[in-house]
Amino acid sequence: MTTPTLEPRTAASPAQRRAAVEAAAHRIRRHALFMGEVQGQGYVGQALGAADILAAVYADQLRFRPEDPEWDGRDRFLLSTGHYAIGLYAALAEAGTIPVGELETYGSDGSRLPMSGMATYTPGMEISGGSLGHGLTIAVGLALGLRHRGNPARVFNFLSDGELDEGSTWEAAMGASHHRLGRLTAIVDINALQADGPTEGVLRTEPVADKWAACGWRVFRVDGNDVGALLEAFDAAGSGADGTEDGDGAPAVVLCDTRVGRGVPLLETREKAHFMRIEEHEWALCNEQLDAGWAAKNEEGNA
Repeated sequence: MTTPTLEPRTAASPAQRRAAVEAAAHRIRRHALFMGEVQGQGYVGQALGAADILAAVYADQLRFRPEDPEWDGRDRFLLSTGHYAIGLYAALAEAGTIPVGELETYGSDGSRLPMSGMATYTPGMEISGGSLGHGLTIAVGLALGLRHRGNPARVFNFLSDGELDEGSTWEAAMGASHHRLGRLTAIVDINALQADGPTEGVLRTEPVADKWAACGWRVFRVDGNDVGALLEAFDAAGSGADGTEDGDGAPAVVLCDTRVGRGVPLLETREKAHFMRIEEHEWALCNEQLDAGWAAKNEEGNA
């Protein structure tokens, strides 16, 4: 297999890229609902809300080899939010790194797909999750190591707005800027919800864009459920070694405002949405609503 490049993506038109990513996001949402139904509960709302982000990364931006998750030339995607693993498993299945049929083992004894992400279990899972606030620090060290080795791979770190409560996140942000890690892109899922309640009530982080900029990052804030806006932001972030050959530029952060449960109205309006318990009879309705929304979107696009 030849070394993957971004040429196929850049050769496609913006409309083609957007259509491909939107289709991937729909399948990721279907996979997430399927895994959620296996357990009857879980972090389904986060997976649905972040599906467009994950699809944009895996279907459009990331260089990887599905059959060789440890390929040294791969771009690294670090899931700092280990409880979002259900969403990443869906993306890895969509990418071909894990078999779609394996999703039915989600959260089961002996499965490679535990409810919180574990790098020792799952192909394509770069770090283990659990306690929040560590992902960006690992990403900074990884980006530094890749630079010292002359490896031009990009590093993506997915974190949540709740993780911005952690001081370690801001230490890492300052370190990334200090070391001019231009091939590092942080992705923040701003869904405004934490385990303890709305983010604004737990610890207000706004004006969050100004804070990242003050740390020396290039900042892009978009609707995280708008695929076109995501692709533009990731393209700009990826340009971002500030024109230098060794990636010695400012790191980039893409702030993504998302909605928990996106695509399934029943779950979008659920009050207790951090960890969802969904009744057995509701799963069919969730799938019906997801498919109906997708069909309506396609009809609108073809009108």
